[in-house]
Amino acid sequence: MALLRFENIGLRAVSATVPHRVVKTRSLTEYYSEEEIEKFISATGVEERRFIDKDKSASDLCYKSACQIFDETDINRKDIDALFYISQTPDYKIPGSSIILQDKLGLSKSTIVYDINMSCSGFIHGLLMAYNFLQHADINNVMVMVGETLSKMISLQDKSTGKLLGDAGTVAVISKGVQYGESFFSICTEGDNINSVIIKGGGAKIPSSPETLKMQKWGDGSIRNLEQIIIVGDDVFSFAISVLPRDIKNLLEFAGKSIDEIDKYAFHQANNYMTNYIVKKAKGNPDKLLQSIQKYGNTAGTSIPLCLVENRDKINTNDSILMNAIGAGFAYGTALLNIADCKILKLQEL
Repeated sequence: MALLRFENIGLRAVSATVPHRVVKTRSLTEYYSEEEIEKFISATGVEERRFIDKDKSASDLCYKSACQIFDETDINRKDIDALFYISQTPDYKIPGSSIILQDKLGLSKSTIVYDINMSCSGFIHGLLMAYNFLQHADINNVMVMVGETLSKMISLQDKSTGKLLGDAGTVAVISKGVQYGESFFSICTEGDNINSVIIKGGGAKIPSSPETLKMQKWGDGSIRNLEQIIIVGDDVFSFAISVLPRDIKNLLEFAGKSIDEIDKYAFHQANNYMTNYIVKKAKGNPDKLLQSIQKYGNTAGTSIPLCLVENRDKINTNDSILMNAIGAGFAYGTALLNIADCKILKLQEL
């Protein structure tokens, strides 16, 4: 476990864009019975999601979010010293999407850019990288983009993902300022769980072929191919409820805070049942939990910033925000930071 403390760094702006196409969970009666659908909605909270058009990508969603920040805040393109693009659905295998976005946005050629794949915990990892970079004197503003078009990686007939995952693109700018005070991070990785969330086909180990694209029926009745996401829900749930409340406790002890002192919780929107269970086990107040899963589903690493945007009217200046997420692997982490002069912009559609 890595416990880290930072001073005078924080969120300056957050924006989010979702596709215009709405997919209602109750519309999936071609694949599931009404009873299955209602049981799923009751457990997860997912009533609808957004799916991207076939000719669009996650970087398009992030591009629109970035332009909104430049148009609606005092942040300029020349101010961005580094850009981190976090995604499991890059535009191409080569080159990285961060390189494409640096040029498309007209950022300086001296901008430091990286592509990062940390699945559902990606936003917390991106924040941590930004905070580390901002400790350097010549780095003043870091743009963290998280974009996912998971609809292109699932089978609607997969019982674990077909009704759960959705698309979004978010952007956060992290900057220096005494108004932000102290921020705290806990980062952990337990890499012996890689088969619990995985796409087995299409990579270097199992290259794409007609066989990896062949739709197959699996033991639980799901129909998917080897290039679509596998999520073993029981594995994720049992691991998450055992480690995440403890990680929250460890971070709060490190920060010298009690959970009662925290104003809002913005957790990864995995599903309502799991998120509420984690809050309860961490002895938190469920009324402080921000949620967006009912409208957008599980959008992986975009879910925390998307949740902030969706709940922008509930977040006050000087609120303390507790963030927590678990991603494939498992890689997981918790962050505690303060909302000072952050501009949380209105949600956009593409």
